Amino acid sequence: MGRAEDVPLYGRDPLLRALVPRLTGLKYDERSRTAREFQHDLPVVLVTGRHGMGRSAVLRALAAHYRGRLPLAHVRIAPGGAGGHPAAGAGAEGQYAADLVGVLVELARQLGPSYRRPFPVLLPGLFAVSGWEPGDDAERDAVCLRLARLLIACRLADEPEQELRRSWATAVEARAPRPPGAPGAADISRALHGEFAHRHRPGPERDWYRGRFPQLPAESDPLELLGEWHHQGGDYRRAVERTLVAAFRHDVAGSYGRLQRWNREPWPLVLLDDVHLPAGRRFLDLLLEHRAVAESPEREELVVVATRLGEPPGSDPGPVRRELPDLLRTSGWERRGTSPSAGLLTVPLTPLSRDDVLPLLEAGSAGAPLHPYLASALHTLTGGHPAATTMLCAAVRAATRAGRAVVPRDLLELSAGDGRPIGEALLERLLPNRRQRDRLTLLSLARDSTAAEALAARLRLEGPEQFPANAVTDYLEQQHWQRLTPPESPLVSDPLLQKLLVHEARRLSPGPDDSRGWQEIHRFLQNHHAQRGDEGEADALRHMLAAGGVETVVASLAEVFQSEQDERGAGHWLRCLQYAATAPTPPERDWEDDRLRIALGARDGRFVHLDDTERCVNRLLHALWYLSEPHTEPDPDTCTAVEQELAYLSLRHPSWRIALGQAARRWPAAARDKRPLPIPGQ
Repeated sequence: MGRAEDVPLYGRDPLLRALVPRLTGLKYDERSRTAREFQHDLPVVLVTGRHGMGRSAVLRALAAHYRGRLPLAHVRIAPGGAGGHPAAGAGAEGQYAADLVGVLVELARQLGPSYRRPFPVLLPGLFAVSGWEPGDDAERDAVCLRLARLLIACRLADEPEQELRRSWATAVEARAPRPPGAPGAADISRALHGEFAHRHRPGPERDWYRGRFPQLPAESDPLELLGEWHHQGGDYRRAVERTLVAAFRHDVAGSYGRLQRWNREPWPLVLLDDVHLPAGRRFLDLLLEHRAVAESPEREELVVVATRLGEPPGSDPGPVRRELPDLLRTSGWERRGTSPSAGLLTVPLTPLSRDDVLPLLEAGSAGAPLHPYLASALHTLTGGHPAATTMLCAAVRAATRAGRAVVPRDLLELSAGDGRPIGEALLERLLPNRRQRDRLTLLSLARDSTAAEALAARLRLEGPEQFPANAVTDYLEQQHWQRLTPPESPLVSDPLLQKLLVHEARRLSPGPDDSRGWQEIHRFLQNHHAQRGDEGEADALRHMLAAGGVETVVASLAEVFQSEQDERGAGHWLRCLQYAATAPTPPERDWEDDRLRIALGARDGRFVHLDDTERCVNRLLHALWYLSEPHTEPDPDTCTAVEQELAYLSLRHPSWRIALGQAARRWPAAARDKRPLPIPGQ
């Protein structure tokens, strides 16, 4: 479980052990049957979640438990243009496919061995639309190998796959026209179809395709037309793809006759990973379109479980959305309306609970005692994100086995399995694009897009984009970490991602005088927000504290406290105090963390030059700053100190007594529960 991909499946039982067994008719971890929830009309289950939520792990678990018990295909969608004809890549993740034809080839190849006469209609169509650009030997070899494996899986050939690949490549190129009429990709497809018809005599499938093109003259070959239309693109290709998906459904339905239905033989289980990518989205759209037609002659009952990065568009009323706990007894799905998306049942994956973390920490820790609040701190840090939780737990276990006592504040200082800092490994897992990740590491220190754009100009971040801050927010939106990002909103809205980026910026920071160093960046941002007047005061104080200017922040807060008489200013002052105290801490080489001792008054001797009010503000700021860390467990003494300091200040201000008194009562409780500190009147 130490690998990033080994995301724990805690809390996934409603999907694995309840919903999918009711769809397949087979129990998840027992070789026995169970009642099916649906007959004839099944939903497509769409499992959604961000990077690292365990979408692929769910499909791997289903593949491992159902393989050999029913016809099963496991396909992972690849980005278009990246391995459009992958010949390798099969394994635990499933075979890759980057276009619709590739998806259908993989489905037929993996399901074919389970059938007596596999895909008699689909196979001629796949050969009729396959092809390569003449002269591209690598693409030719990949296509021929893919088709050779398909023929072997469907028992239409028994030669070794490499020999079969070479014989097909030689035969097809011999059929292609010679110069001066140099062949194109369409000619290659025509030659492939001709060679398939030569080796495997046409049967009723030609009549099936002719039925899809009733306007075709009797002497014309519908499969040749299929290939021509495929290469024309646009609406022609869409019609071809729709026909191929119909052929796939026709063959699957035709394999389940009266005897199979009488014996309740399970229908195939199709697992599709990453259907937000074009090929997966296209297949799913066409499957849903076909199923939405009530009079469709192909009434297959495929069980389809697909995964998608992020949530589908919220404006579509068609899909039925269910949380994991809702699936335990029934899915509650029924087709409502005639839109294709009404055939979807979307299930978002939820974070791990706090109770899930402790078993992960204990597993394989060699029985060494752990810090009593380590599990709570880890859950607070990750928010229950499965991949981050798994990697951090693995790092804790490795450190424990090596004899190191891990305390909560050390979590992001641990090493991953390959020896890299755990924060670096986590960010690479969650933000795959290296260029945007490096930009975000610096720009995440800014509060919003406006400040980030100013910082990007200061740091001279270069690239093809005119606005680097817009480019990184676009990237975060494309990766489904956040929705639209208004200029005044936080640049990175996900708490885990923000913590990891800030920690990495601190770790990689050069010396204090470097323009890209931690202190210089925060001083620049402090000046940027100071120019906004009262609106930017809280941000300016926060950046000053992050840069190590504690004395300046204390002096500013104390000066406003002593000079401001308007009772409406209490809320603004408390907001400045509360927000400033969320500042990230400076690099350890430039700063000693003495916050807890200062908060409890143990270092008051250092501050004899301050008056009573300034010393009180100093202790209060350090207490709140300490409690703001996700890894700190709020101890009673620190929470009591917050209450006492606020109560002290409430008695020493002529008009803020009520607001400060409310804060003295409410803030300690909020800090104990790790809740945001409420601002009176807001």
